Amino acid sequence: MHRSRVFALIIDAPTDEAAQATAFWSAALGARAEPYAPEPQFTTLHEALSGIITAVQAVDDAPRFHLDIETDDVEAETARLLALGAVQVARWQECRVLRAPGGHLLCVLPQETPPEVFDADARTWP
Repeated sequence: MHRSRVFALIIDAPTDEAAQATAFWSAALGARAEPYAPEPQFTTLHEALSGIITAVQAVDDAPRFHLDIETDDVEAETARLLALGAVQVARWQECRVLRAPGGHLLCVLPQETPPEVFDADARTWP
């Protein structure tokens, strides 16, 4: 058994448009924007959406939204999503980048939130 939960909604913006996208989404959602020091391509939009992280990510690709799913077992969660029809398209650090049926990207990453938050919100999978 393993557990997982939606961790973040990521707003991917082309690198040359990321600052404008951050300003727009920060104002539109009434959220304070702060660079995420460990990973400079991310800017966190604090308290934009209740219960999940919201951030703008500068990417060398098309604009889109994607979900990050955190889990206590990256391999098991990736296998579960692949069995549902997703396709793995990349690996980045400890994360797996998948494409869901319909073409949407999602990332599976190790648990990031404090245990009490994860335990309260995570679903358990066989």
